[in-house]
Amino acid sequence: MTPDQFLEFARVLPEPSLMVTALGEILVANRPTAKFLDCSSKDLVGKSLADLVTESPDTVLSYLQSCARSRQLVPGSLTFRQSAGELTVCRTEGAVLQPASSESPAITLLRLKPRSKVQSNFGLLNQKIDELAKEIQHRKQAQQSLLRSNKELRASQSRLVQSEKMSALGSLVAGVAHEINNPINFIHGNISYLSEYVLDLVNFVKLYQHYYPESIPEIDTKAEEIDLNFLQEDLLKILTSMKLGTDRIRQIVLSLRNFARIDEVDSKEVDIHEGIDSTLLILQHRLKAHHHRAAIEVVREYGQLPWVQCYPGPLNQVWMNILANAVDALEDAHTKQISQDLEAHPGKITISTSKLDSLWVQIEISDNGPGIPDSARERIFDPFFTTKSVGKGTGMGMSISHQVITEKHGGRLYCDSRPDAGATFIIQIPITQQLAGIED
Repeated sequence: MTPDQFLEFARVLPEPSLMVTALGEILVANRPTAKFLDCSSKDLVGKSLADLVTESPDTVLSYLQSCARSRQLVPGSLTFRQSAGELTVCRTEGAVLQPASSESPAITLLRLKPRSKVQSNFGLLNQKIDELAKEIQHRKQAQQSLLRSNKELRASQSRLVQSEKMSALGSLVAGVAHEINNPINFIHGNISYLSEYVLDLVNFVKLYQHYYPESIPEIDTKAEEIDLNFLQEDLLKILTSMKLGTDRIRQIVLSLRNFARIDEVDSKEVDIHEGIDSTLLILQHRLKAHHHRAAIEVVREYGQLPWVQCYPGPLNQVWMNILANAVDALEDAHTKQISQDLEAHPGKITISTSKLDSLWVQIEISDNGPGIPDSARERIFDPFFTTKSVGKGTGMGMSISHQVITEKHGGRLYCDSRPDAGATFIIQIPITQQLAGIED
């Protein structure tokens, strides 16, 4: 059979099928496969099979190589990612169509048989995040209308708007966390019982098979039809995957709640590192690699800090403002660099914490971006001043951050930067405070 005949053979198969090399490159994806994965066949061609499944690349490669070496059907199991956050476990059958030779690599035909779906709970999270984005957009528009007011009112108005904006943001984030927390805890709490019940049923079936090895033909036929042995093994794997997924969602919910701190209006002792880590998780999507740049590396150089008495909600917003500005600076720098420069100088954010003495702690947030000119650095904490393009920055974030650190916490906030040498923000906060004379 010629290569073209191989390709045509895979395309006309009625069930989902893929033609792949021993290294996992997809050569052909027929229409049932494209429909199953909710994309076009052309989009799948050239991709790696490992990018479509949850199993590790080494596991996928080992399975494909075993298919390429065998002259019989090789059964297996792969969990495919679908749109809307669904994971579908597929039973696979691999058969080598063209053994490897000195002139061409091995080509394997994979037939996919979807078995069961693991419903993701990220749909609700995405919906809530979309609502949050719309709310923020509405408030930005209201904020821009305030910028047209006179200079004498701008500073006070900006603080009121930002305070109300962050209160709404905290309410929405806390609402998202609360709405997700209840159902995910219900699911997570019942998975252990479900695993126990399933294991009891599997053991019962094995016990029955042991004492009644000779069954009737109808039972044998049904066991072969449902692939009883595979079902017993794969069912426990599915439950394990579900538990890992719910664990991850619970971690995200905890970080959202820690970031919002909606129920904490008074000062209290908190772990500074916990607030920074929660903020980094919220910004994780911006730190990942994109088509136009590599991932931004975050280096944590945490020292031994005592718990600090502070207002955790506003302080978390300070971390958000500074870190988001660092990401913006690195992205702007990457758009102006060529690919060789990006490989030699990838974006990096470094967060260092230390205890200065018995009264103060210090947090440094640095980036290796283009830096801030001297003329801009002198005004960086002024209300409505921004170095970003029109529509991208409001000029309020750093002003409010300075107010939160200096007025609300009695601390200090500095910026150390030079052109082409990155920027460093230094925050110093007293460990304990007498806040009775400081206005909220």
